[in-house]
Amino acid sequence: MLSATDALIFLPFVLVLCVWVAWSDMKFMKIPNKAVLALGAVFLVIGPILLPFYDYLWALALMLIVLTIGFLMSTFRMVGAGDAKFAAAMTPYFVGGDTVYVMLLIAGCLIGALIVHRLLRRIPAIRTATPDWLSWTRADFPAGLALAGALLIYIVSLAATDFSG
Repeated sequence: MLSATDALIFLPFVLVLCVWVAWSDMKFMKIPNKAVLALGAVFLVIGPILLPFYDYLWALALMLIVLTIGFLMSTFRMVGAGDAKFAAAMTPYFVGGDTVYVMLLIAGCLIGALIVHRLLRRIPAIRTATPDWLSWTRADFPAGLALAGALLIYIVSLAATDFSG
């Protein structure tokens, strides 16, 4: 599991990449491959420095498992390809974490992001400020918003443990 210090080290990179993914998915309904590769690269470079070797290898194995499952789900049009790739790239950051907490966090972010997105797209001022965002008019949901939010909340919550008594 990532320590609070590990999370603080990852935080600047994860923050920038998650904001990019959420914005891009809402505006273009696409998660850029460059963002996915960058998130994976951050873990590939920094992960072996911070994590025990066994945990690092387990994180990479989980990433490949999620990528395979995501590829299959994308093939059957259950999820978007960008969402599947981003889910795989974010998986290593959860290695050793509380599985129930992580699943509840992701589920909560999916539900919360869907509700907030659907409410925001009904507000004329928001639509006027972002008229070219595809997610306002498409029936499908920009899941990158929720996935990025879940990863960011997780990293911030781990980092915040340094400051909580």
